Amino acid sequence: MALSPMHVLEGVQAFVFDLMGTCTDWHSSILAAMRSHLIPPPLNDSDLPALAAAWRAGFFETIFVSFAAGDQAPDIDTVHAKVLDKLLNERGVTLDVWDEEVRERLVKAWHLQLPWPDSIEGIQKLKERYMVVVLANGTTRLQLDIVRSSRLPFDMLFSSQLLQATKPDPEIYSKALDLIGLHPEQAAMVAAHAYDLRAAAKLGMKTVYIHRPTEDPDEDMALIRNQVDIFIEGTKCSDGLLELARHVCS
Repeated sequence: MALSPMHVLEGVQAFVFDLMGTCTDWHSSILAAMRSHLIPPPLNDSDLPALAAAWRAGFFETIFVSFAAGDQAPDIDTVHAKVLDKLLNERGVTLDVWDEEVRERLVKAWHLQLPWPDSIEGIQKLKERYMVVVLANGTTRLQLDIVRSSRLPFDMLFSSQLLQATKPDPEIYSKALDLIGLHPEQAAMVAAHAYDLRAAAKLGMKTVYIHRPTEDPDEDMALIRNQVDIFIEGTKCSDGLLELARHVCS
């Protein structure tokens, strides 16, 4: 960790979590879904990790464009479907190979995700002393499906659909805090996305960055360490959220 959490997180009563990428390994989940179908020519198995990464990047690009334009965030399943169609078309994968039914199953695969190895135990331990809630872009149904499939023990789920605002709009953080009755300094935002934490920090929330292997590939980790209150390694062979929980609950 970059700083002592017992000091930096003094007064915190709730940990507010991003979901996909932060608590769940979407990449492994989506790869498994893709490999459950006959891999369409001209693609081969070695192309699938890059396709999954491009799919995720395309989702973020669409959401950020919508946010910058001041538009309401589009339905996440609709975004995933459109981005997938675009990526497959660019790669020469036609509907007669991966038809609408297959593509719909792949879109629904985003609702069924594996937790990172440290997520369940880390969140459960934090829950013994703090409120643990989700605040993430997407629909409430998406969050329900992910939490049920991953067995993550959250107290409450706040979606952008429910709050009618999209991260990084400061309104979404404020609305969530109002609903749990806390001031910004009484809550810590936990995410594997620097943009999310930068927005939360501007509001006055504490920030915990967890470095996941699938997230923020273009960010400078050394820079992020200096921007957040706590920096946690959440990559292979690290304790991730469990390390945070041990420190603040000891």
